[in-house]
Amino acid sequence: MLRHNLLHPDLTAALAGAGHGSRVLVADGNYPASTASNRNGTIVYLNLTRGVVDAVTVLRAVCSAIPVEEACVMAPLAEGPYAMDSDPDIWKEFSGVLAEAGSPVGLDPLERMAFYEAARADDVALTVVSGETRLYANILLRIGVDL
Repeated sequence: MLRHNLLHPDLTAALAGAGHGSRVLVADGNYPASTASNRNGTIVYLNLTRGVVDAVTVLRAVCSAIPVEEACVMAPLAEGPYAMDSDPDIWKEFSGVLAEAGSPVGLDPLERMAFYEAARADDVALTVVSGETRLYANILLRIGVDL
């Protein structure tokens, strides 16, 4: 019987096949997973409906199963219709989940195109598409070592 909170069989299998240095993308419902993910990695769609399952819930479940040594987020645009004057509120929630899981790493913002490039890399073992509706609610985790 599993002792962590992650029970989804496809997510568990993908994480079991990944190891130290592999990456996991938790994406919001707006993320273009079919074109901006590793084609050889596993993509799991949990976006049942808008808002369900949210990105924070997915992150909490994933962090119950893996140690995290790095966390990158997509930086908001500085101009245009999706520009923001400050960090997205969800980033505070992401940081809180990481700290609760014992992975008090900071969030490293990557410019949008750099984030997409990182998410397409060969070391991204798993992409989880959530039903998150908030903007910039994407987080790319690097799996660490459980000491």
